[in-house]
Amino acid sequence: MSSPAKQASSGSSAGQKLGWAVAAGAFLFLLLGGEYNTLDWIKIRKLEREEQSRVAELRHTVDSLTRVADALRKDRRVQERVARESFGMIRKGEHLYRLLPAEEGASPRRP
Repeated sequence: MSSPAKQASSGSSAGQKLGWAVAAGAFLFLLLGGEYNTLDWIKIRKLEREEQSRVAELRHTVDSLTRVADALRKDRRVQERVARESFGMIRKGEHLYRLLPAEEGASPRRP
């Protein structure tokens, strides 16, 4: 027959194993279980950081475009530069020379 001490020690060992199994199961559920598990949460945090970075880039772009738009509306020098560069406009008394690219296969002209 078994002694009562042996029975008590084997019972507590089985209880400890069960406790550890329950704790391990709970830990795994925390990591992998539920609607948004820990791995999903980590992915979502990474996506959030990427989106925040993209928003910062877009804010910078919007700020620079706003400055350009304000300059086009208010600054005469900027308006003149754009008119000259984009539309080929000139002032009275100025001459505009346009250089055309050479045609393919044509030999260069000599005076």
